[in-house]
Amino acid sequence: MSERVTTVPRHTPVERSDVRGARRRTAGQIRKTPVFHTSVSSPSGPVPVTMKLEYLQHGGTFTVRGSLNALLEWGNGVDEVVIASGGNTGIATALAAARLGKTCTVVVPETAPHTKVAAMWAHGAEVLWHGTTYAEALRHASDHAAARGAMLLNAHDLPAVITGAGVIGLELEEQVRGRPPVLAAVGGGGLIAGIAAAVGRRQQVIGIEPEGAALLLAALEADRPVDVAGQTHAMYSLGPSRISDIAFGLARRYDVRSLLVSDDAIGAAREYLWREFRILVEPAGAVALAAIHSGVYVPAPEERPVVVLCGANTEVSLS
Repeated sequence: MSERVTTVPRHTPVERSDVRGARRRTAGQIRKTPVFHTSVSSPSGPVPVTMKLEYLQHGGTFTVRGSLNALLEWGNGVDEVVIASGGNTGIATALAAARLGKTCTVVVPETAPHTKVAAMWAHGAEVLWHGTTYAEALRHASDHAAARGAMLLNAHDLPAVITGAGVIGLELEEQVRGRPPVLAAVGGGGLIAGIAAAVGRRQQVIGIEPEGAALLLAALEADRPVDVAGQTHAMYSLGPSRISDIAFGLARRYDVRSLLVSDDAIGAAREYLWREFRILVEPAGAVALAAIHSGVYVPAPEERPVVVLCGANTEVSLS
């Protein structure tokens, strides 16, 4: 067995030209997800918004953009990829690897949702359980990749992952008039960082975070990525405990700010999407809308913000 870990080459900073390269690389492999112009309720009355329906992406998650871009950038030099993930990025990487004829192993924490593990299996991935946190799973994934001479794909801190997600920003420039603010969930930071790299200072990008998992806010306050101990929000409890270095750098560079929403606000936004539009998303997919629906973010007069609905991997009961 080889003792070498293969990783995607890193280069910083990430530029708009890199996002354009990701778009060319993934053309024909991902969906240009549609937008939906509508209005939503808020404490101050109806608010016009544009929803970016990214939950319609392959695999039900925006993360397939970054995973596919990373594997395509790597090329044919590696046949096996290993990733640590509590959910969507594992699904995305399994899907991307299957499309490109590569073997995929996903290391998940022991408490990973069965629905998401089942989706990884459905795309042909081998799933290994290790530890109770993302950090423990990542260490095991690194060891596993070293033993197998496989590609270790970091779900949150690779330029190719971030530029792949950034293609959303290029699509929005074509789909939405003007340059309205873009609201998106933070998570590990790849989504907001990618969009910021794509649109630069031409549009404001606002990261929305659960109160119990404010990774971007903690980093902005400390002026560096820091661990957020004891995350209380279940949707991010299996994710990283700090924002990625690359994402933080881009957030600082383009003045991405953080707004916090409560668990109740996220749940209410998710229920509202289903009740009013029959849109079913996972809790993380409703985080951005929760900021408007709860009144945490109040748009300026005549402003129609963009809300990214980023994922739909959730339990579905059909009767």
